[in-house]
Amino acid sequence: MRVTTVGVVGAGAMGSGIAALAASAGCRVVLLDIPGDTDPTSPNRSAPARNGLQKAIKSKPASFMETAAAARVRTGNTEDHLAWLAECDWICEAIIEQPAPKQQLFTRIEALMKPTAIVSSNTSGIPMAVLLEGRSEKFRRRFLGTHFFNPPRYMHLLEIIPTPETDPAVIGAMREFAERTLGKGIVIAKDVPGFIANRLGVYGMVATMRRMQEHGLTIDEVDGLTGSLIGRARTATFRTGDLSGLDVLAHVTKGIGAATGEDFALPGWMLTDLVATGKLGDKTGGGFYQKTKTGTLTYDWKTSQYVPQQRLEGGDIGQAIRLPIAQRLPAAKAVPGAQGAFLRDHLVDAAHYTLTLASQLGYDLVAIDRAMEWGYGWEAGPFQVMDALGLDWLREEFRAHGLDIPALLDLAQGSFYKNGEYLTFEGTYEPVPAIPGRISLAGLAQSGRVLEDNGLSRLIDLGDGVACFEFRSKMNSLGAGVLEGLEKSLRKIEKLGFNGLVIGNEDARAFSVGADLSLVSFAISAGAWDDIAVSCKAFQDAVMSIRRAPFPVVVAPAGMTLGGGAEFTLHADAVQAHAETYMGLVEAGVGLIPGGGGTKELLVRFTGELQQYEEVDLFAAVKRAFKLIAFATTSTSAPEAKALGFLSSRDRISMNRDHQIADAKRRVLDLAPGYLPPIERTVRALGREGLGNLEYALWAAKEAGQASAHDVRVGRAAAYVLCGGDGAARDVTEQDLLDLEREQFMSLLGTKETQERIAYTLKTGKPLRN
Repeated sequence: MRVTTVGVVGAGAMGSGIAALAASAGCRVVLLDIPGDTDPTSPNRSAPARNGLQKAIKSKPASFMETAAAARVRTGNTEDHLAWLAECDWICEAIIEQPAPKQQLFTRIEALMKPTAIVSSNTSGIPMAVLLEGRSEKFRRRFLGTHFFNPPRYMHLLEIIPTPETDPAVIGAMREFAERTLGKGIVIAKDVPGFIANRLGVYGMVATMRRMQEHGLTIDEVDGLTGSLIGRARTATFRTGDLSGLDVLAHVTKGIGAATGEDFALPGWMLTDLVATGKLGDKTGGGFYQKTKTGTLTYDWKTSQYVPQQRLEGGDIGQAIRLPIAQRLPAAKAVPGAQGAFLRDHLVDAAHYTLTLASQLGYDLVAIDRAMEWGYGWEAGPFQVMDALGLDWLREEFRAHGLDIPALLDLAQGSFYKNGEYLTFEGTYEPVPAIPGRISLAGLAQSGRVLEDNGLSRLIDLGDGVACFEFRSKMNSLGAGVLEGLEKSLRKIEKLGFNGLVIGNEDARAFSVGADLSLVSFAISAGAWDDIAVSCKAFQDAVMSIRRAPFPVVVAPAGMTLGGGAEFTLHADAVQAHAETYMGLVEAGVGLIPGGGGTKELLVRFTGELQQYEEVDLFAAVKRAFKLIAFATTSTSAPEAKALGFLSSRDRISMNRDHQIADAKRRVLDLAPGYLPPIERTVRALGREGLGNLEYALWAAKEAGQASAHDVRVGRAAAYVLCGGDGAARDVTEQDLLDLEREQFMSLLGTKETQERIAYTLKTGKPLRN
């Protein structure tokens, strides 16, 4: 049951986001919405769908992984073009959150859908049983819920909600497509109002607001206490509300409250002062928070005024945030004063509600933990949080609050997770179900599969003669320890006769942010120029050792892949990138050029693509590389990295981060039979002619006020390498270019302006224009 064509009905934020994700994944998409005009001949009939598509194209963060993918989306309206859905393998309804319009739409879809099509609803809380009223048995077997989280491209969770009548083959096909093609983490939820994540998450937001009022805290205080401190998303409570939309929150709470009979009422001040006056969050320019030219303002619920934001940081809380989650949570519950009292009440509320409802919402507590981690950005799910807080402490707190002891807590024997097993709702312990398609590096390490480990990097046996070299430094920065680990790992693999190597990790934020600038700054302040020169050469040698290894090396980047991280990636035999790879040579931002082979590699790569043709202008390749380096261009996705040239046509993309290491391993095994390392490459360098062209462009930029004198100096250094120096045109080897690159890198490092840029970036995390 293959899904290649997708139909989405409803071009609002969710519908257009789902359409953009499917198109980015390579599917053909039909996007429909209601007619924009009653006149059948009007050109505005399909305007709502067209406008929804345009908003998705222009949205920030971007809904499409590359703008070109929007060409896969065909827009229309539900009166004139509903028949287009007959060609779709999966039809997803994402219209207004009311049962009647959805039921009417399903009546029309049932009449035209092909027998093998899957139909789903993206409702955030309406039970499937309600939506299926009046539908045939055939339709019911092809139907399920697919609850995406906003924005669909970035939120990992997809709750699949089957009914008792859903064909198991349909569940399996939808799960396979969503995991592999769309890249989602799947949780099977029960057909109850709010399902898993929204039922718990929305309750948490409502309960948090009530506790805030009870303890007299501010919105700033609550967001400081309910974010990273307790392992939640950095957007915490109220910032998340602004992102979602206060009108959406009001609608969802009203719907869940009506469906469950529970009290989900929001505070009156929020409804009257914010929602009723159109202050709905980010989409209206302000909600709980409001950005101004002078800074961010926070809504004061006591005075109904906006006041300057007062972030909660420093002190015991600032120290606790830096602890691992298992230590951070016990520290959080010990926070003193009104803030601590609020936080303890908050943790107790969440734990009791989760324990009481768990078996009604999901099929096991692992699914509940994953739903909150993937859907709400929690560092640890609610049952992992309870284990860290201590079950005995929870029992005491429940009694102190006059709450009953939920039966599930009585079943737990000390903790909900122990020795790789979890507590079932029947009271037994079962192995934690694996995430399909995932190779867990942490799990392999725990099972004794580590071949080398120096604390900053380690080599792990993936099985089948493939190993994985994993960075383990802060933000996976590349210092001497990582480079030494790579050298040892390459020797180890050759000695053991392995098939090849994957370079990758499980960090959700960064593959690598490049060289450790703090070490560079320290060496400059110590005047250790000879050591810096040796380190620069060592970095180039390490990067080239990836290219020269006698076995295939596949790099698996994800997240930030910057500077040296990009240079590692550029020199692999093949790349298995995660779709959300943000790749760029960003050294110009600190007054440098790529000094680990990046400048060389872009020239060789782009020139090599052109010089096989006769009468071609090789300056086009030089200019292309120069623009990427001079402007520190960074891709916003792996597809865009391909378009820019950081990834090649032979490189592949994993939509699902959980599958990436396994995909990279398969790529190594594909390349291993008969593998021979690539030969050293030679390209034509343009010399002074090309350099003159780039110098003129730099001069023009300076004259126009677009570049400082030091920007020009950095640009000229890049141009000098890309043109092979300022002599006559000549053939140059990779080593020639590496030597020029290192020479220019060291020259820039010796300037006061570059040293100032490095110091400023280390202090502020931002680039300096000087």
